[in-house]
Amino acid sequence: MTTKIVIGSRESRLAVLQSRTVETYIKNTNPQIQVELLTMKTTGDRILDRTLDKIGGKGLFVKELDRALLDGRTDLSVHSLKDMPMEIPESLPLLAFSKREDPRDVLVLPEGVKELDRSKPIGCSSLRRTLQLKKIFPDAEVKSIRGNLQTRLRKLDEGGYSALVLAAAGLIRLGLENRISRYFTTEEILPAAGQGILAVQGREGMDYSFLEEYGDPDSWAAGQAERAFVRYLDGGCSSPVAAYGEIREGALFLTGLYYREEDGTYIKGSISGDAEEAEALGAALAERLKESKEKGEQI
Repeated sequence: MTTKIVIGSRESRLAVLQSRTVETYIKNTNPQIQVELLTMKTTGDRILDRTLDKIGGKGLFVKELDRALLDGRTDLSVHSLKDMPMEIPESLPLLAFSKREDPRDVLVLPEGVKELDRSKPIGCSSLRRTLQLKKIFPDAEVKSIRGNLQTRLRKLDEGGYSALVLAAAGLIRLGLENRISRYFTTEEILPAAGQGILAVQGREGMDYSFLEEYGDPDSWAAGQAERAFVRYLDGGCSSPVAAYGEIREGALFLTGLYYREEDGTYIKGSISGDAEEAEALGAALAERLKESKEKGEQI
């Protein structure tokens, strides 16, 4: 059995906190294993003056971590699943998904403010959110904002924005739940694929039996279905494609959103089936929505 494990993590406060949960699990279940954290700034963390679609998408948040894994400087990486590319190299397999935190998006107002100031823009980092926000706040301006969670909150509180739209999971994990002014239902704003789930990634050929009980089967099925949906449609971090799966009594219920580029609208649809067929269900829903989009249908 391995006696030392090095976990690779982005260096933001949230990323470190998330990686620590995996570190704690390993230490509690395998006290004989020494665990260390190796943090690093990714390309996506460094380039903050452009939107992700202009600089290469999701892969910029994992490139350095992947290299450290392949070089043997780390033994596993912990990621927010929603930040991972849809195509994963066979040499760096996904090992387990955590139990899902609240998957919803939320509205955050400046500290001490109770009402949305319509004279300032809403800060939002994705076209997925922007498209869906237009139905909730049709008269609001939406402006791109980049940076880690603390940076975005600082820009909000300094008066640059009327509000932010963020993932509930990050705020909850950082103990900042009190900053949430409104939770959007998954019907109002469909989450990004994998939102609220942590992914543990390893290196091919290494023994990861110490993680045997870490993974959550429901999260694995939902996450794989959501990722299969987005992968089929070739969507990335900046792509306006969204998917959310729930497991109910062994069945998987999946909702997906696909953007109609030619007229700026989007279509949504749902599918259900056996959770063990998660990836097939995701691909089937994507195919159905793509066909409907091509025919100009709304389903």
